[in-house]
Amino acid sequence: MTKAGVLAGIRVLDFGRYIAGPYCAALLGDMGAEVIRIEKREGSEDRFVQPIVPHAGAGEGGEGAMYLQMNRNKQGLTLDPMTPAGREVVKRLVATADVVVANLPPSTLKQMGLDYDSLSAIRPGIILTTVSAFGHGGPYSERTGFDGVAQSMVGAAYLTGEPGEPVKSYAPWVDFGTASLSAFGTMAALMERSRSGKGQQVEGSLLSTALAYFNFHLIEQDLRQTNRVAIGNRSPYAGPADIVRTRDGWILVQVIGAPLFRRWAKLMGEDHWLTDPRFADDISRGDNGKILSERTAQWAAGKGTDEALALLEKARIPAGPIYTPQQALDDPHIAAMNYLRPLDFPGLPGPAQIMETPIRLSQSPGEIRHRAPLLGEHTDEILSALGYSEAEIAALRASGTV
Repeated sequence: MTKAGVLAGIRVLDFGRYIAGPYCAALLGDMGAEVIRIEKREGSEDRFVQPIVPHAGAGEGGEGAMYLQMNRNKQGLTLDPMTPAGREVVKRLVATADVVVANLPPSTLKQMGLDYDSLSAIRPGIILTTVSAFGHGGPYSERTGFDGVAQSMVGAAYLTGEPGEPVKSYAPWVDFGTASLSAFGTMAALMERSRSGKGQQVEGSLLSTALAYFNFHLIEQDLRQTNRVAIGNRSPYAGPADIVRTRDGWILVQVIGAPLFRRWAKLMGEDHWLTDPRFADDISRGDNGKILSERTAQWAAGKGTDEALALLEKARIPAGPIYTPQQALDDPHIAAMNYLRPLDFPGLPGPAQIMETPIRLSQSPGEIRHRAPLLGEHTDEILSALGYSEAEIAALRASGTV
């Protein structure tokens, strides 16, 4: 029997789009909060990113992979909050809510009545979790931006890839990091409210997350003026740490610290390198990493991936295979850990493999209870609970408000 989550009884209004706001709300929902996703009547643009059935509509498989992941454990409400009737719906919703999540610029929040002063006037003690590209207060506050913009502006894209060809990470780590940190901040604000009774604003931003995750590289640049450039997959800080080719694939090998280097040298038959000044410490090994990568590549070239990984594991050297997405889906450890939860959704050719809550609590774990909502699936139910009659709901539909 499913236990009540740690956030049972908490209502979250999710005005988010794409990843940072919606995944924050999804994590809160995993922990038991009741989450209502509010989107445009025709479906917000993030509903259709990476559609499973191209050119299909909502509820026909046209929903995108991003939407399916970001919006599990939510109810769906369509609403135009900029109309007078829509503003009244927002006010009634806010009066029942504990948390509002919105990734919108400050001026838009104010126009929609979602700024903290407006919200707290309706519901004292409410928590507003905002996610923006650049944060509030600086010259870029009103600018729009995505994950890749933040990756680019902290130096991450510049130092990824090959010299002269900056590369953005395919995985949107800034978005997911911002969502996770925003959920962390929201739960901290809920803890504070349980003590003081006071709400507050929780502010996440893509740029601040990217700066946090890339910070130690910036510290080095500031204090040492290293002016590093991209060097592919090789680490500038230790070695060998690189992707090398095997007879039938690719593997990543990461050697950081003297104990690992001693084990690597023994495995390679290069014990004499332990007294070579070029490899005296991590930074020296990073500076001379090309030599170490070439030796690792030479060793791996004549071996199958499984054999190479088995020998590296026996030597207790961190290494792993370079998987295609399909190989990741087929990995036996991922299956044994039950990380991916299959969820049916109307119109899809099969269940969507949704990653579970990525942190596990032994006594009160988060869980995926149900799929993402169809467009406006719970509109009537939510409005009815707010006190709207059937006739009033029909009038809202006729006016284009919901």
